[in-house]
Amino acid sequence: MRKLNDYTKSRQAFERAVKVIPSGIYGHQGPAEGCYVPIEAFPLFSSKAQGSYLWDLDGNRFIDYMCAYGPNVLGYNDPDVDEAAAKQRAIGDCTTLPNTKMIDFAELLVDTVASADWAFFAKNGNDTTSLAVRVARAYTHRKKIVFFKGYYHGVSAWTQKLDYTGVIEEDVMHNIYVDWNDFDELAEVFEKNKGQIAAVIGQPYMHGNFMDNELPAKDFWQKVRKLCTQSGTVLIVDDVRAGFRLDIAGSDHYFGFEADLICFCKALANGYNVSALCGKDFLKNTVSAMSYTGSYWLSAVPFAAGIACIEKMKKLNCPKTLIEKGTTLSNGLIDAAKEYGFDLHVTGVPSLFYLRIADDPSLVMHQQWIAECVKRGVFFTNHHNHFINASLSDEDIKETVEVAKEAFQVIRDRYPLK
Repeated sequence: MRKLNDYTKSRQAFERAVKVIPSGIYGHQGPAEGCYVPIEAFPLFSSKAQGSYLWDLDGNRFIDYMCAYGPNVLGYNDPDVDEAAAKQRAIGDCTTLPNTKMIDFAELLVDTVASADWAFFAKNGNDTTSLAVRVARAYTHRKKIVFFKGYYHGVSAWTQKLDYTGVIEEDVMHNIYVDWNDFDELAEVFEKNKGQIAAVIGQPYMHGNFMDNELPAKDFWQKVRKLCTQSGTVLIVDDVRAGFRLDIAGSDHYFGFEADLICFCKALANGYNVSALCGKDFLKNTVSAMSYTGSYWLSAVPFAAGIACIEKMKKLNCPKTLIEKGTTLSNGLIDAAKEYGFDLHVTGVPSLFYLRIADDPSLVMHQQWIAECVKRGVFFTNHHNHFINASLSDEDIKETVEVAKEAFQVIRDRYPLK
């Protein structure tokens, strides 16, 4: 059995943080979000990262399957991406006039993403989903937006539910919610709201939290595409999380259809802060007429990093590589679970996999297994999908499965078979 991690320095840092930062660590990477359970099993602050590894303040090394919640697609500190960023930083980054790296990056995205005729750059995924919805409303002169239940499209008020803190009725009054993969329900919603639906927004497949991930049913997206086209409704694909881990041409291309607007962030530049909304030519003038920007949205360094990242992903055939690595890992984890009598569900596309021990509907057993993995140096979280990056080695995968077995043994000892 491996020695269990100690997190003394992380806890000391957190005590400092809560005095000057709301909740200490806010957002999805904070302990209050619900994916670090039990909290004592998890480190809270990092000291460094390299390739597929993350080190915390106490010097514990983790094989990191959260990949900074997605941005790490090639490996932390990828030399080619960092070199491109450093070269650009030496000559200019955030300047009064934009650098032509912005044009180079847009041209590359248009050449790469199947549904892209143009690219508009921002910083966060939320920036792009919010812009996409505004563009759809401006173009159609309609108000209603259709969501698939279980979605996550960012943190703006329009993406939230009425009972969320600070969200008021006016923020969400035009939202319509339908079940994922239920085309009949969607068609019925369109019939009841004829001529009123500005957009349908969806992730390429259902990779929500706290649930097994679910791929689209056969022809689902093709039928949605046809319905939107017939109804004059804009089809938005939120590819912020899955983008470039399924298909370098976009996840809509992976599933055999084309979005009108497609949102990217996370894997776009291997951790450099840039996002992009790409879209069809018929929406270009609508975007041009909008005032939508930020102080750092035209920074050149992330553009240079994004160019290097996409070019390297193409060279490595990254989606295929990530899916293959994810498949090997998934099979190893499933076999390890069976060895100890557990039913481990691994769902979603293997490059973006979701884990759940299905033996206990309360999820307590699953949370305890995840905790035992983390304490032994494999960074999973409880109720979020996980990410594969290109630097993950066969040895990393082998070590992960060995740690998973140790964790399964601990949980089996705790919950003996009857």
